[in-house]
Amino acid sequence: MKDFLPVLKILLRFVIIYIVFVLLYQFYLNSYENDVVDPFTRWVGVQVAALQGFVGFPTVLVDHLKLHSILFQTNGKFTTRMVEGCNVISVAILFAAFIFAFYKGAKTFLYVFGGLILLHFLNVSRIALLNIIYIKYPQYEKVGHDYLFPAIIYGGVIILWLVWIQFFALKKKND
Repeated sequence: MKDFLPVLKILLRFVIIYIVFVLLYQFYLNSYENDVVDPFTRWVGVQVAALQGFVGFPTVLVDHLKLHSILFQTNGKFTTRMVEGCNVISVAILFAAFIFAFYKGAKTFLYVFGGLILLHFLNVSRIALLNIIYIKYPQYEKVGHDYLFPAIIYGGVIILWLVWIQFFALKKKND
């Protein structure tokens, strides 16, 4: 049993941190349940629209209270709708809980902060690219939405986890 103790400690830390983050996030979401979307989701939508406009696809955001969504209207055509689940926070919680489970001092906070920024940029880019695919290549809508774009965000998380484990968490103190 003693051999498994370090693994159990890491697992317990992960579960506790994950549950605390999820409860805090749910508390945040509950305070905006009567709004179209929460402020962070709206902020992500605004950034997606700005990025699309920058690359030549002017986009307007249209609120849809009934669906609790922001609709992207690009070149006069509705492409996708953004809901709370598109804002990357749920994935960020999973990422951060894993990294904090392998806590290594102050660098843990720096790595989580940098990782969250990277995940945010990946997310904004993938949503913008998905909207562009909906306009330019509608035959790839399903493949893009269901397979390619989740792979981008989850692939980013896995790469960040592997980097953390390989270069920080398992590194000996005298290295």
